[in-house]
Amino acid sequence: MTLDLVAVSNKEAELAAVLGPLIDSMGFELVRLRISGRNSPVLQILAERHKGGMSVDDCAELSRALSALLEVEDPISTNYTLEVSSPGIDRPLTRTEHLEAWTGHLAKVELAQPLDGQRRFRGWLQDTGATTVTLDTATGKVNLPLDGISRAKLLLTDQLLAASRPAIHE
Repeated sequence: MTLDLVAVSNKEAELAAVLGPLIDSMGFELVRLRISGRNSPVLQILAERHKGGMSVDDCAELSRALSALLEVEDPISTNYTLEVSSPGIDRPLTRTEHLEAWTGHLAKVELAQPLDGQRRFRGWLQDTGATTVTLDTATGKVNLPLDGISRAKLLLTDQLLAASRPAIHE
């Protein structure tokens, strides 16, 4: 079982299938794709370089390429706004690999269905196994089912800021 929250609705999955190969071919990873709003929809693309990071120039380059593809493919029938950005420091965790990469950091995880009466958990990411991720919470360790996670994101800490800061070489 793997976590995949890049696109959650059928329409988002359809768009991810159309846009994902272009994003990948340009050296980026699609972190999350969301469509929000009814009257004036926003197509939000969160992406980063495969090696991490995302500059303003990267966002502009990716936005231009995606706009051109969207013009040709025309997968959204109404007027919409395309928004391309980085996932940020307190990024969403949308894939199993993200949980593994950020082990040791503080995260907030929400389940679709309650586990022992609780849906929202906050704790330090521990082991990510084949079917679960372990969080070390204020009340102890808890194993959350990967296939039950509806949302997960990192929480801002000094440790996260330090890990996200580029190394300075003297």
